[in-house]
Amino acid sequence: MTQPVPKLTPEMLIPRLGEYIVQKGLLTEADLQRALSYQQEKMAAGEHCLLGQALMELNLLTRDALDQVVTEQILQLRSALQSANRNLEQRVKDRTSELNNALQRLSELSQMKSNFVSNISHELRTPLTHVKGYLELLVTESLGKISDEQRHALQVSQRATGKLESMIEDLIMFSLASRGEMSMKLEKVDIRRAVTLIARSAIPKAEERGVQVVASVADDLPKVQADSEKIGWVVGHLLDNGIKFTPSGGTVVVALKEEGNNLVIISVTDTGIGIPSDRLKEIFEPFHQLDGSSTRHFGGTGLGLSLVRQIIEAHGSLLDVQSVEGKGSIFKFPLLALGD
Repeated sequence: MTQPVPKLTPEMLIPRLGEYIVQKGLLTEADLQRALSYQQEKMAAGEHCLLGQALMELNLLTRDALDQVVTEQILQLRSALQSANRNLEQRVKDRTSELNNALQRLSELSQMKSNFVSNISHELRTPLTHVKGYLELLVTESLGKISDEQRHALQVSQRATGKLESMIEDLIMFSLASRGEMSMKLEKVDIRRAVTLIARSAIPKAEERGVQVVASVADDLPKVQADSEKIGWVVGHLLDNGIKFTPSGGTVVVALKEEGNNLVIISVTDTGIGIPSDRLKEIFEPFHQLDGSSTRHFGGTGLGLSLVRQIIEAHGSLLDVQSVEGKGSIFKFPLLALGD
């Protein structure tokens, strides 16, 4: 048989009531033990009995005295609860202030980093321009005859300055994107022609590494809405990445296909080393390399894919990455197709 639920009384809310009554001098310790024994007997007999009820039935405490003690205890508990709430509110305010200060400091540091990257990149441009100019003068023998060995050395230097110039441009673009200052000039772009030219320009580097570049482009593709220069940079970087991470004998395919009536899907697929599934998010972290060791095999600033994603998102699109470690990767994103 289910026991009836006892009626809620103020006494139920008061912990250690007996000790408090003894401390108040209204009850002796012996009388308290007597009342507790009486309460246990009642409960053993199946009767619900609170300590206050036991005290009154044994004429050890009057109703008025019990009510006064319970009221005092409730007021003390309420005061303690209000004090705890005030302390908690103050701790929340203090912690919120600390977090806001930390976020402000982080924002300032991020801005300082962006400004530093921007300033140092622009400062590097001028001396690099001078170096490139003099190398060109030397290679073309405008400053005098050179030997074949000297020509080879100068051409190696030219390639190195070209790579350095590309890295500086990436740094400048990154600093602009970090400050929200990267402008987009959206226009009608013949994406078929643009991608074909980019793929063609990537062939020499691919051949040096023994990698084949294939462009799979339909003839009747519509034009797309895009910033021609920046989307060209994105496709070029994805191709460059595919070539860099694909071993000799592998293939990198850049493909364009129409999807539905208003999208053109651009994809770059390689048969390279792939990316571990648990580290896919890391490839978009600025200045981060999956292989961060001092002996890492692949170079680069670690900015490329971060910029790729920012540029694609600035077009209102999303970059999708699929990769299997040891088998290769696919990077693809849609662009809005435009009518004639």
